[in-house]
Parts: sequence; structure tokens; C-alpha cells
Amino acid sequence: MQGHMDVELNDEGRKQAIAVAQRMASEPNISAIYSSDLKRAFETAQEIAKFCRGLEVVKDPDLRERHLGDLQGLVLQEAGKSCPKAYKALLSNRRDKEIPGGGESLDQLYERCTSALQRIANNHIGERIVVVTHGGVIRSLHRRARPHGQSAGRITNTSVNVFQLSKEEKWTIKIWNDVSHLNQTGYLKSGFGGDKSSG
Repeated sequence: MQGHMDVELNDEGRKQAIAVAQRMASEPNISAIYSSDLKRAFETAQEIAKFCRGLEVVKDPDLRERHLGDLQGLVLQEAGKSCPKAYKALLSNRRDKEIPGGGESLDQLYERCTSALQRIANNHIGERIVVVTHGGVIRSLHRRARPHGQSAGRITNTSVNVFQLSKEEKWTIKIWNDVSHLNQTGYLKSGFGGDKSSG
């Protein structure tokens, strides 16, 4: 479980980053690229920038994955034994439950990342923006766009998710978890973010 751990992409992740970058190159009129400041997201954003007229990537720490506290760096199967209180907090249905060791609650993650995306949208009204972030963040953004809707399900690494944000702060999902660009490279079946077992 990674959370705020700052790890680089592995070889498979680099292939996926190039595939999504090539996909983004076909998108018209991209005005800006924002990214989590964690290496795995920033490296992906830099690949996208290469294919999008060399746009500068703006780092935004509010786009980071959920902080998993004492669970960061642990393997899921060992977390329950190593840190039972933190593991119980991770699995809790209470959205306000913080993970011991400085971890965030789901409510804290939601407030941080939805505010960040709305801020970015307000600075780029009428523009197409690429935001590179993490599964837990994307899950929170889905919840903001569909507060009473179906679950976000698994969120595949480098999937394309398109949100439209209006001036009135209405959010609409246009594309969800599209991985068609990964048909050539495949993707790690275990490599997904945003559920309670990843980060």
C-alpha cells in the first residue's frame, strides 16, 4: 500500500504512461496539465506533456493519494497483523475515521481533492485540462459527481476518466475508467487504485 510513499513507476507503469500519453495526444485543445507531486503520477504527467505540445506540468500536492498512515509501505495481506488498529480504520465504513499514524479519513481525502479539482476548473473555465492523480482521489471525484449513484468500481491505473465541471459547480462524468489505450500493452490485473486495499 503506497499512499503518500513517493515511489517511481516500474517498467509496466512506464509502458502504461506512454500508452495514455499517446491517447491524450489525440485529444483536442488541451490547455494545461496538472499532477500530484508524487513521482508515479508526475512521471505519467511528464509523458503526457511530451505528446501534448510540451506543456509544463503543474504539481499540486492536493492531488496526492490518500495518506494511509501506519499502513503505508505494508503489503495488504500483512497489514491486519502488523497494524490492526490502522487496518480496522482503513476498512471502516465510517467516512470520518482517520487512519492512525497521520492517515486521512475518507472525508478528509474527499474535501482535499474535490476542492483541488474545483479550484483548477475555476482557473481554466471553458478549457480542457489533464489531471494526473491516484485511484483514491478518482474515487472521491466520482462520489462528488454521482453522490447517490453506483459505486466507482475498480479504477485501473492510467485509465481515462473525463469530468465536466460547470461554473455552477455541477459535475458530470463523460467517460469512466476507459482503458482502450492499454489494449496494446495490457495492464496489471492487480494494478488498480482507489479501493480500500490500494493507494
